[in-house]
Amino acid sequence: MTGPDERTTPQGAPGGHEPSRTGSGFGRLLVAVYGVLAIAAIARSAYQLTQHLDQAPVPYLLSAFAAVVYLVATVALAKGTGVWRTVAWVAVVVEAVGVLVVGTHSVLDPSAYPDETVWSVYGQGYGHVPLVLPFVGLWWLWRTRPAVERRTAPESEAR
Repeated sequence: MTGPDERTTPQGAPGGHEPSRTGSGFGRLLVAVYGVLAIAAIARSAYQLTQHLDQAPVPYLLSAFAAVVYLVATVALAKGTGVWRTVAWVAVVVEAVGVLVVGTHSVLDPSAYPDETVWSVYGQGYGHVPLVLPFVGLWWLWRTRPAVERRTAPESEAR
């Protein structure tokens, strides 16, 4: 039985959308963007690590770390259920913190970043997609949370 403010869809999901899969609907586009960014970050960091590691090891290693985070987020969002949701939450939060910390550091100390990395200057070399993407990812994870989490949410949140 549903409450007065809850409407169910044929799938039984309150609010008119399927809450358990992060890789369906809009999530497919999100997974695709994460996948493209993962490939771009892997390629750039591989080049930087193999050709220029001695110039700026920390930024280039952080770039490789970012590539791994994007790859993990891509897989976790595509899987989208069970433990993969938790993995997606962790990966996207790490991504958000990483782009904010590295972006701020690269603005305050630009000499530490002789080349662009995926998170330097808040992802400027990637059209600032790395700055926006984790917040879109967090929104999507919140929007697609399972119905059980919705029922346990505080009353003020349901309105």
